[in-house]
Amino acid sequence: QVQLVESGGGLVQAGGSLRLSCATSGRSFSNYAMGWFRQAPGKEREFVGTIRGSSATYYADSVKGRFTISRDNAKNTVNLRMNSLKPEDTAVYYCVARNDIGVGFRASQYDYWGQGTQVTVSS
Repeated sequence: QVQLVESGGGLVQAGGSLRLSCATSGRSFSNYAMGWFRQAPGKEREFVGTIRGSSATYYADSVKGRFTISRDNAKNTVNLRMNSLKPEDTAVYYCVARNDIGVGFRASQYDYWGQGTQVTVSS
């Protein structure tokens, strides 16, 4: 059974930083794209960023330059480093993975989802 488990969410002041981690089990995603989405209250799920097996990364314009995705294939983990956080970054953050080496920017392109972790940025 494939599982993605996020950790590292919490409450932080605007301008602060957080690091989210996602641990995978049940299979290896080392050759496949993984990433992060987020969903704020009353809003649709939103693409944050993705990382290919080659470690090439792609980000939403809203987080580019502030967020960094990395992966450790030996540990089956993917991380999201978030700097210069803003109140509008407040959301539940989801780790995702897909059965494809190509990148995906839509939620429907991902086959596996974690349960989500709350990130709250206070002003």
